[in-house]
Amino acid sequence: ASIVSRQEGIISGLDVARETFHAIDDELEFKPLVGDSDSVKPGTAIATIEGSARAILTGERVALNFLGRMSGIATLTADYVAEVNGTRAQIIDTRKTTPGLRAFEKYAVKCGGGENHRVGLYDAILIKDNHIAAAGGLKHALAAARQAAGHMIKVEIEVDTLAQLDDVLAHGGADAVLLDNMSPEDLTNAVKKINGRLVAEASGGVSLDTVAAIAKTGVDLISVGALTHSAPVLDLGLDFVGSDLPT
Repeated sequence: ASIVSRQEGIISGLDVARETFHAIDDELEFKPLVGDSDSVKPGTAIATIEGSARAILTGERVALNFLGRMSGIATLTADYVAEVNGTRAQIIDTRKTTPGLRAFEKYAVKCGGGENHRVGLYDAILIKDNHIAAAGGLKHALAAARQAAGHMIKVEIEVDTLAQLDDVLAHGGADAVLLDNMSPEDLTNAVKKINGRLVAEASGGVSLDTVAAIAKTGVDLISVGALTHSAPVLDLGLDFVGSDLPT
């Protein structure tokens, strides 16, 4: 059998597809014809599988689900990366992932040229609006986070306004700031205020139509939840060799 791309895109998930087939029958021979991160055109053969027809058909849908899902994420990520080419901005993902599949989906983002934000809550401290409210204010939240964080743990805080950003800069204690749902004009002003003292991340309202303008404001990072929660599946198919012959 041959796995063939039916549309243009970026491939991701070949190892996962291989393990899917091997979990059913470890005597199946799975041979990739391209690599993860490779760009393919419609009609490109992605891989071949040789062995028991029953085993191939049993694993077909699950393997294609993984490949299509991961390749779709990689393809959408590559589209975003292309939009910010020539700027300093990096496209990063979020924790808005399919339960149980985060490692695969974040790997797919990397295949598309993006970078990973936190994998879990243990990676870094991200203070969001609910945390600020629970702590009794921005300064209290920052102080508590910095006190709890070890010397290797980064602290990032979300702000919605330039006034909040001024409070963060005056208080200290953060390594990065998430500029949430700000206009390009406000983002530009925020980057000037930060002046390299913190990592500047833009988030909220990011789409393929808006990401280029956001990148031009000078932010360091642009986080896009859509990479993993809204990526369309790349259309791939599996066909037996000679399946187009008359019966």
